[in-house]
Amino acid sequence: MPKAIRVHETGGPEVMRLEDVTVPKPGKGEVLVEHKAIGLNFIDVYFRTGLYPAERPFTPGGEASGIVLEAGEGSGFAPGDRVAYCVSSGAYAERRVLPADRLVRMPDSVSFEQAAAIMLKGMTAWYLLRRTFPVKKGDTILYHAAAGGVGLLLGQWAKHLGATVIGTAGGPDKVELALKHGYDHVIDYKSADFVAEVREYTKGKMCDVVYDSVGKDTFPASLDCIRPLGLFVSFGQSSGPIPPFSINILSQKGSLFATRPTIFTYIADRGELETAARELFDVVATGAVEVVVNQTYKLADAAAAHTDLEGRRTTGASVLIP
Repeated sequence: MPKAIRVHETGGPEVMRLEDVTVPKPGKGEVLVEHKAIGLNFIDVYFRTGLYPAERPFTPGGEASGIVLEAGEGSGFAPGDRVAYCVSSGAYAERRVLPADRLVRMPDSVSFEQAAAIMLKGMTAWYLLRRTFPVKKGDTILYHAAAGGVGLLLGQWAKHLGATVIGTAGGPDKVELALKHGYDHVIDYKSADFVAEVREYTKGKMCDVVYDSVGKDTFPASLDCIRPLGLFVSFGQSSGPIPPFSINILSQKGSLFATRPTIFTYIADRGELETAARELFDVVATGAVEVVVNQTYKLADAAAAHTDLEGRRTTGASVLIP
């Protein structure tokens, strides 16, 4: 019987249990996938702790890659197809049934580990750079948590688009890693004032956009890094949620714009999902973006993976292997 990680009550990493599960046959428009690799993301922690609500019991995990075992009528797929996907949950499993319209075909040039590491993180980088704020040559951007999974992908992609890319990271090792992945300047937030550093590096011009997945610890200082009429993009909260604030602060800081996007809005349309996957696989295949998988865990060791992720002991991407 196939196994999956199940969460019956929210809490720490220990609430995740590896259990036997029943996997149904795929129906019309569905596909049964055998996972080869599963991505690890901070959003999985949000669901596990209850910060993001989910009906329990549930299986966490939003991205994975694998092989089609069975294809339902009208799915458009066939047994043996190499596929990958990005959804809200359910990936921490050996096998699962999925709607076919959420799957994309993987090119042979991309490995299962690479695909599992980039579907959620890479398409997050895609919508941030290509849709939320379409980055172009000459733009200056700031990205917090530059040595993280999304950060290492986004830094390279933004540099490929011609931007000046500034990042923040915690500690010299993470600063060095980010500098090797597209960033022009990386600030160690543990030892420096990132607002002052951004002001000095940009000669007072500041940034066109700030991408912030950290939350509480970087707000409202992030707003001070943005030039007038610039954009603040809050897309995560690894340090805790941003506290409620008066919208008047945006006018006081320079008539700024602010948004709180989520990936699933951007890829809800099948055409946009295919565009995101195509553009993502293209930059990986051409070498413009190198996929860095620095940690690999067994599916049974998902709790240890979460402990490392929350303790900020990971860099780049991490994957679980069933």
